[in-house]
Amino acid sequence: MSIFNYKQRNNIILVSIIVLGCFLLYALTELFSSILGAIVLFTIFRPFYLWMVERRRFNRALAATIIIVLSLLVIVIPFLFISIMVIGKISSINRETIPIDKWTQKIDAFTATNLGQPHFAENTLQKLGAYAADLFPSLLSSAASIVLTLLVMYFLLYFMFVQMREFEIGLLKYAPFREQHALKFATELRNSTYSNVLGQGIIAIVQGALLANGFWLAKIPDPIFWGIIGAFISFLPVVGAPTLCIPASIILYANGDKWQGVALLLYGILFIGNVDNVLRLIINRRIGNTHPIITVIGVFIGLPLFGILGLVFGPVLLSYFLLLLEIYETNRMAADRLERIRVGPDAP
Repeated sequence: MSIFNYKQRNNIILVSIIVLGCFLLYALTELFSSILGAIVLFTIFRPFYLWMVERRRFNRALAATIIIVLSLLVIVIPFLFISIMVIGKISSINRETIPIDKWTQKIDAFTATNLGQPHFAENTLQKLGAYAADLFPSLLSSAASIVLTLLVMYFLLYFMFVQMREFEIGLLKYAPFREQHALKFATELRNSTYSNVLGQGIIAIVQGALLANGFWLAKIPDPIFWGIIGAFISFLPVVGAPTLCIPASIILYANGDKWQGVALLLYGILFIGNVDNVLRLIINRRIGNTHPIITVIGVFIGLPLFGILGLVFGPVLLSYFLLLLEIYETNRMAADRLERIRVGPDAP
């Protein structure tokens, strides 16, 4: 006869599950980017997969393969290509192609005279260099690591689509909250993913294109390169692409092109900045609302964990965490109401 009763054995099993789960999570930390990427792509392409399978009667495996190829062509390969191009461009910058020292001296002279900051440009360049080093670590690592991450991500994504019904039923079955709350979480998960990935992606592309156009009109070298840089930093609502117009305007002004410098500054702050606000308003109405604070904090969380992918994964992960907190609070309040009903209205 066992020395443990049913409740004690169940508690021991629960503790064992938690300990083993923590160990598995620790063992899978290197593949966390793959898992999160598969979840994000599954959420984005799920409506398209259902349209192919249910409307067009595609085979499940074929539909999953089409989505994998499409995501590679539209998202992954362009992202890797642009990132590698940016890294190559940064590494090829020299004092002849871009007179950084000359620009730095002029900016420092301008800020020293007008703002009382004699080393503004020098300090800013140092901070930007450290920031860029943190932004691209995943692409500076070995190619084998990137290939492994993509292979695992698409392996998971393939079976998440091919066995989608079983996958979603399993999530509902083992979710630690009621079915209606699980469905609400799924809806909010979709909205949060769309807002952070699709919404921020649209804003980044538009702001980068507008910035490149403004730099081209102002005859600043490599406008496409700076447009791509602007697209990356557009994921930061506090910073954004318009801030790149400030040093560019100072350079133009210091070089004697005063009206071009003023025009570029107004173009960046008034036009690009307001386009950003209009796009965010439209996206919040049609897709979902992500508070700028979540985006900023999420980026600072995501960059050390995922490198440049943290610009997307960080806010997404923080949004998922806040959704879980909201559902937990809803469950707690429901449990408190049930307990008051069971005990009675006169209970303390």
